[in-house]
Amino acid sequence: MTMPILPGATLGGLGSGQLGRMFAIAARRLGYRVHVFSPETNTPTGQVADLEVSADYLDLDRIAEFANGVDVVTFEFENVPAETTEICNRFCPVRPAGRVLFTSQNRLREKTFLRDAGLPVTPFVAVRSVAELTAGLQQSGVPAVLKTADWGYDGKGQIVIRSLDEAAAAWAALSVPQAILETFIDFDSELSVVGVRGIDGQFASYGPIGNSHSHHILDVSVCPARVSMSVAASAIEITRSVLEKLDVVGVLCVEFFLTTTGELLINETAPRPHNSGHLTIDAHVTCQFEQQVRTICGLPLGSTELRSPAAMANLLGDVWEAGTPDWATALGYPNLKLHLYGKQEARAGRKMGHLTVLDKTVDDAESIARQARASLGRQTIQ
Repeated sequence: MTMPILPGATLGGLGSGQLGRMFAIAARRLGYRVHVFSPETNTPTGQVADLEVSADYLDLDRIAEFANGVDVVTFEFENVPAETTEICNRFCPVRPAGRVLFTSQNRLREKTFLRDAGLPVTPFVAVRSVAELTAGLQQSGVPAVLKTADWGYDGKGQIVIRSLDEAAAAWAALSVPQAILETFIDFDSELSVVGVRGIDGQFASYGPIGNSHSHHILDVSVCPARVSMSVAASAIEITRSVLEKLDVVGVLCVEFFLTTTGELLINETAPRPHNSGHLTIDAHVTCQFEQQVRTICGLPLGSTELRSPAAMANLLGDVWEAGTPDWATALGYPNLKLHLYGKQEARAGRKMGHLTVLDKTVDDAESIARQARASLGRQTIQ
């Protein structure tokens, strides 16, 4: 039996952005110390951690030193080299395991694993040349989406192809040795389910969250999602299967397309807390970040009960274009919670914070969230 890692121990985080920051806040509230490792300094996580180590992820001597000083390692994003997690695992547990990270950080490996496990995924083919791309387009039809196999997020590394004539230009623009071509899905809505799984295999989820995107970046999320009970149950069961097939210990989010014919298709997975799950901080009994702490430490899962319908709106750097946002006006909404990430420079499209609104219905919560965000100043992404 694996002994739990109890409060007072030190948790190590690879990655130092906003997800790590909210993880560190949850961990410190539970009495843990937090060390963070990333190439940057004065980071959102480093501002609230006990120790911030700044070095390259492939500086394996520094990684070994870091891992030797903590009791367990987790991560806030997928783009951590496999060598890094292998070194960490020599000194302490890595949760979720490095193999989960390895599968999820490459779209082709991820989709192949899920398909071979019998899970519903968007149709895809591997592409390594213009000839393969052309053949894939002839097979799947257009429009289709060409994506890099590695290192893509928030719409980066993606090109929509609308005719066969665009194949050569798209392949040249992507400029990678390997890509994945996915059939363009006629979807009704986009959903996500944040699932959590403990060392003992115990599973819990927050139920489907409804998401709307703008310019490939998550814009607004609502919980509960506006879907039928049968769709919600299916999404949760598929998420459970994903975590079990991957043998996840930790938090993992599954992003879905709900097609116009009512079919759920997995778009992608993220083996860590997810942007759409930020509303769990205020809307649920136990948030996704506390669950991350509980799972990697071998503690019982917390309740995922929804305390109130909620909406979350991302705050991008665009909000700062007209100057300092009008925080006072936004905070005048009594059911609004503001979360800022401590980033030093606001840039267009950069996630700087979010706000969450609780209300009697998701429609009311979303309406107020959008109004409150608009009150901050000029928002170019709506």
